[in-house]
Amino acid sequence: MSVTPPTAEPPAARDRLHATKDDLGPDGGMQGVQPVDSPVGDFWARDPVSADEIRRQVRADYTLVVQAGGSSGCCGPSPSCCGEAPTVSIQTLSSLRLGYSQAELDLMPEGANLGLGCGNPGAIAALQSGEVVADLGAGAGIDAFLAARAVGPTGHVIGVDMTPEMVSTARRNAVASGFDNVEFRLGEIEHLPLGDATVDVILSNCVINLSPDKPQVFREAFRVLKPGGRLALSDVVATADLPPEWRDDPVLHSGCMAGAAKIEDLETMLAAAGFSQIAIQPKDQSKEFIRDWAPGRGVEEYLVSATIEAVKHMAKDQSSLNTAE
Repeated sequence: MSVTPPTAEPPAARDRLHATKDDLGPDGGMQGVQPVDSPVGDFWARDPVSADEIRRQVRADYTLVVQAGGSSGCCGPSPSCCGEAPTVSIQTLSSLRLGYSQAELDLMPEGANLGLGCGNPGAIAALQSGEVVADLGAGAGIDAFLAARAVGPTGHVIGVDMTPEMVSTARRNAVASGFDNVEFRLGEIEHLPLGDATVDVILSNCVINLSPDKPQVFREAFRVLKPGGRLALSDVVATADLPPEWRDDPVLHSGCMAGAAKIEDLETMLAAAGFSQIAIQPKDQSKEFIRDWAPGRGVEEYLVSATIEAVKHMAKDQSSLNTAE
């Protein structure tokens, strides 16, 4: 299967993931996927071996993205590969479609915006000065750097990513731009390198769909959030059951499509993890750019970007103490 981006608009960095199966390595597919009867309906349960294979594939694909610098040129990493470089970068065009403002993008360190994502989670986070923020799947750092500006010098931001090259790139970007209130840690979002009850807000941008164990992601998020802490996520969700063959397609999985869960399943997973005030808002206009991720396959009929919000309520004794104060 070959996915070719439309000619009307240059492809974003994500389109590097929409290549052919031959480009993804000889072992290609993901085995061991079985539908199960569970509290999350048709969500797919994966055994540990196949889950590790998914992570390995995703890590390899996103390593290629960051090594290429996103998609800094019209058909490769060189900005002049097809003649003159465009006036507006591909990453900027992509990010503007996702909901970032030009002012926000102008604040980004060079190389922090890879044109990935499916929204702008910081726009719904209502970050406050002094807060501690964790960015799950931080990539090269775009959302972490915006959060670092929002929480100010008394706040702190921790970006977590499982791809070493992403973490290294984000760290270089932080040093080059003088951010001293942000750090990047290597780790999986199912096993966060963070202490219990240490974070005020968790951000994530189009990453949780990639996880083969989403309930564990939400349990970990609940663990590291302080009482009263909140989730502010942008992600791809399924509005209908995906064709079974899509679930086994590594191209669609790394492209943030095959791993999407249905909205009701996500609500069940979040509630099971302990969250309340769960709100998932689909963004119908996102179908326009989701269509471009796999032109001609009709993915926009099954998938949409959404904002996902939830709160870890304070323990009763802590709530009473705060009221007394």
